[in-house]
Amino acid sequence: MLRNIDPILSPELLYTLRAMGHGDEIVIADANFPGSSSGPDCIRADGSSASEVLQAVLSVMPLDTFVSDPALTMQVVGDPEAVPDAVADFQRIIDTTANNPAKVQGLERFAFYDRAATAFAVVQTGERRLYGNIVLKKGVIG
Repeated sequence: MLRNIDPILSPELLYTLRAMGHGDEIVIADANFPGSSSGPDCIRADGSSASEVLQAVLSVMPLDTFVSDPALTMQVVGDPEAVPDAVADFQRIIDTTANNPAKVQGLERFAFYDRAATAFAVVQTGERRLYGNIVLKKGVIG
């Protein structure tokens, strides 16, 4: 155990977050997301919700301030303007925790999968709410 580090941040996840550079992206995914087959390394966090992992990640990782969309979620199929409960929760967490409280932007489902395929890593959570997926772009610490 470490002081002032959320215990949800496993050694593997802490290593990954530290290894990421400015502009690298990490996906926090729900239980339905194809994390293992999407391409990047998949870190398992089955006992935690996506919101819990997001809160923990943002407690140590800055969001990119050089782009307009450092946080991306998957749009609801057939209703891209809808805001699922998980996404509303993500926005609340970003507003209260992130160094750069940016507005969450949406991506069409297959565009989201394509973006996730190029991420540094995927964190597969036990999140059961639909559309509980988010891509975060890492910023810098000055």
